[in-house]
Order: sequence, then C-alpha cells, then structure tokens
Amino acid sequence: MDRFVSYYTLRLDAKGRVSVPAPFRAVLKRDGLDGLYCYPALDRPALDAGGKALMAENEALIASLPPASPERDRFSLSLYGTSETLKIDREGRVSLTETLKAHASIVDAVTFVGLGHKFQIWEPTRFRTELASATEQIRALKGAQQ
Repeated sequence: MDRFVSYYTLRLDAKGRVSVPAPFRAVLKRDGLDGLYCYPALDRPALDAGGKALMAENEALIASLPPASPERDRFSLSLYGTSETLKIDREGRVSLTETLKAHASIVDAVTFVGLGHKFQIWEPTRFRTELASATEQIRALKGAQQ
C-alpha cells in the first residue's frame, strides 16, 4: 500500500522518542525516504508529516502562486520555513523537537493519523475530540444530502 491509513497511539520514551508505526515506515521506505518531513499543520493543533508525496504537494501549491507574490512567500515561509527532516533510527523511532511538540501540545504520547498521501501527529486527547467533531460533521452532511 502506498497510502498512510489508520491511526496509532504511542507513548514517547524517556528520551522523548516515539516509534513511527511500521505501516507508516513501510510507506516512507517505498517513497525512497529514510526519514520524514514534519511541520506544524497550518490549520490544526497537529503536525503534518510524510515523505516525497507530501513535499511534492507543497511544491505544487507554492508553484501555483504568482512568483514573488506575498501569498507565495507566506506559503513558502509557513511550509518550508517550519519544516524539519526527522531521521528514523534503527528501531523505527523519531525525536520530535520542542518546537513541534509545543505546536501540537504533545507531552508524553502521540497519535499518528493516516490521511492518504500524508499523516498527522496529534496529542491523543485533541485527536479524539477532532475525530468526534469530524464524524459528527460528516454525518450531518450525509444526512442533509439524503
């Protein structure tokens, strides 16, 4: 499979490392990356993460904006300026920086959430709240269409 799917909640170890779920590592490996790109999500208290597909999406978005435009500079700053390349160690773990953890309010556990071409990293309680809200909105939308 070439997509990030499902979700996994894992604890950070004493050194602040967390294991990237094996299915996610497999997608990254097939993508030709031995780490992952990670940055604060622009519209959520979470982290966007992934491999080359995520960076290609960001590059396409930025390239679609007029050169030297304020919008292009803002997107470049927000996406490239805050991105970090996290190395995955031999045991499949990454260390989240303090900046990344602060954005997502991560303390001792994280939830990895597959979103197809990318995944997000959430503080578990915030993820459960976000999932409940999204599910409620989709049910309401589906009900309105029937």
